[in-house]
Order: sequence, then C-alpha cells, then structure tokens
Amino acid sequence: MTSRILRSACLVISVLGLTGFTMSQARAVGPDQTKAEQTALITAQKTSKITLEEGIKSSEREGTPISAKFEMEDGHLQFSAYTMKGDDFTEVVVDPGSGTIKSAEKITDPDDVTAAKAQKAAMEKTTVSLSAAAEKAANDKSGARLISAIPELKGGQPVATIVLVDTDGMQTISEKLD
Repeated sequence: MTSRILRSACLVISVLGLTGFTMSQARAVGPDQTKAEQTALITAQKTSKITLEEGIKSSEREGTPISAKFEMEDGHLQFSAYTMKGDDFTEVVVDPGSGTIKSAEKITDPDDVTAAKAQKAAMEKTTVSLSAAAEKAANDKSGARLISAIPELKGGQPVATIVLVDTDGMQTISEKLD
C-alpha cells in the first residue's frame, strides 16, 4: 500500500470513527447537521463506487424512485431510496460498494410514510423522472457528486431539491421536474 493511500484510508477511518459515536440514526446531509456530520458524509461518499444516479437506477427494480440520498448509518455510508408502487412505499438500501440492493422494506414509520406521501404528490405532477432530474443536475454541474435528490412541491410546482458537492464545497440546488 502506498503511503498516500494509507493516509487517505486513515483519514476516512478517523472521521467516520469520530462521527459514528454521535450518529445513531441514518442521516443525509442537511442544514440541521453539524459540520462534522456533513464532512463525514461527504468524505465517505467519495469512496462510493456508485453515484446517486446509479443508485436511483438500481432502486427502480422495487418501484418508481421518489427520493434518494447517501446517508450515514451507524458510521457507515449507505445509499437509500424511497420507491412507490401504487399506494405502497418501500425503502431500498443499495450497497455503495457494489451497487447491489441490500434490502427493500415496506415503509411503516408514520413520519417516513408522511414524507413518502409528500414526495409521491410531487412526483405525480412531474414530467421528468427523479433519475432524469439527477442526471441533468450532474451534467449541469460537471465534476460534482450528488448527495441527495428529494422532490417537493413549491408553489404547486414539482421541484427536486438536490444536494451536491463540487470544488466550491456543498451546494443545494433546485431542479424543475416539469
């Protein structure tokens, strides 16, 4: 192992180890997180062998993707997407190292069901899939890595709130879904 690779691995392990103690639940990058939590997710996401766009495509096997994000679960990076089939919602967890589906479970938590219903309402008004919106955002921000894509209605119009990381740091953008 070269010293550069070893240093990078040590840095990732150190950051994940420090933040792993403070994060008991899965969390995506967001304004409510500490800078350390955001940094840990961004650092870990750089090691992912899949992009957000590829994770969304993998989750399509379980239904229509209505949201997607990289998140930290017990100090480990994971990719998760909510999908819908009719009135049923599923959380699909994809291994960021291989792109294979690790689990697909029906969403039953009341808060998660409420979020999925709001995402479904936004997606029902779209003319663009979540996958297409994510790909457009990635193409528009060449070199950026997407962290999450969450649809919502703003002023009655469907948009995807997309968090990405590029050379300028973390950014949140809106991508029209119509």
